[in-house]
Amino acid sequence: MIAGGVIEKVSIDKIRSFKGRERLPILTAYDYPMAKLLDELGMPMVLVGDSLGMVVLGYPDTTHVTMEDMLHHVRAVARAEPSALVVADLPYRSYDSVEAALANSRRLVEAGADAVKAEGGQAIHSQIKAIMESGIPFMGHIGMLPQHIKEEGCYQIKGKVEEEKERLIRDALLLDELGAFGMVLELVKPSVATGITDRIKGLTIGIGSGTECDGQILVSHDLVGGFPWFTPRFVKPKLNVSELIKEAIDRWRQEVRGPSAR
Repeated sequence: MIAGGVIEKVSIDKIRSFKGRERLPILTAYDYPMAKLLDELGMPMVLVGDSLGMVVLGYPDTTHVTMEDMLHHVRAVARAEPSALVVADLPYRSYDSVEAALANSRRLVEAGADAVKAEGGQAIHSQIKAIMESGIPFMGHIGMLPQHIKEEGCYQIKGKVEEEKERLIRDALLLDELGAFGMVLELVKPSVATGITDRIKGLTIGIGSGTECDGQILVSHDLVGGFPWFTPRFVKPKLNVSELIKEAIDRWRQEVRGPSAR
């Protein structure tokens, strides 16, 4: 963000100030070029998400992403020296205990993250509390939890039955009480997402959860058509960059294969 001609690092307070004022746009960045591009556009926050497992590393789901994978990509994003707040996902099984959650959160911060994100609410109460008490800003993630895809079996809307709705609200209120500056609501029934947004002090960041959250987050590859083999149903790509890349490469290939000049 630019103030008086000076580029300033976006703070947690700045992110919090979006609540009730304007919707917060967030995209993923997994490497230096994308981090630079997003920063040049003034993106206030970027997520180094474990979704990199599918769109960058070719894994079938996020459960294969390791801490070393995350550290590698956080460092790449940090080298762009973005003014945006950089949030990094704690990957699968990296926060099973309080000790692991603290140690791995610190590793992500040392690699260049400004805050960390983890999936769950009451189930990881102690881990969240310890991370927050250590001074590391925390972002929650409730609703559909990709790291639990093997138990779930498929991606599905959450909050359609009363018991599920009440659990989502309890988790959201807990995250807010613990001091999370925001939380991703993934595939949450829109009316439930709106209700949560109205009840908490922190920001709700929707993905496939309707338009009434405090912000929206997307995987950059989904937004620009950079991963054409799968696009979530709730995404409307603004570009088909994969076709542009193929066209450019094909033109160059034809030039190379043309008749010899000798």
